[in-house]
Amino acid sequence: MLEEFKKFAMRGNVVDLAIGVIIGAAFGTIVNSLVADIIMPVVGAVTGGLDFSNYFVGLSKSVTATTLAEAKKQGAVLAWGNFVTIVINFVIIAWVLFMVVRGINRLTAKEAEKPAKPAEASRQEVLLQEIRDILANKPTRPA
Repeated sequence: MLEEFKKFAMRGNVVDLAIGVIIGAAFGTIVNSLVADIIMPVVGAVTGGLDFSNYFVGLSKSVTATTLAEAKKQGAVLAWGNFVTIVINFVIIAWVLFMVVRGINRLTAKEAEKPAKPAEASRQEVLLQEIRDILANKPTRPA
């Protein structure tokens, strides 16, 4: 049973999937940083300091804080600004993945368009061509 599991785990598809998940997680971290550290500050600067991450609605009268972290300590909150940030993350990830797949598809299409190299003639074909050429160049005798 251990040998069977080892065969299953080492199959190409399982290993490829594991690598894809790990790279996907790392890519998600990069995109989250892109949104949080680069895009949202620019959006905030353009909109006069707008920061979606601290937008929330308190669900009880005891929530009086002005920041999301403090409000969560006071009671239940509806953190809709955080949701907006996550939606923006998703849209950016989807767009970047679309562009990557589009680029790969274009490269693959260019590879498919290249003409295939003609197969090399076998030894037998080369000898037959030489015999043909010799016979074609041989002077004919008058009858």
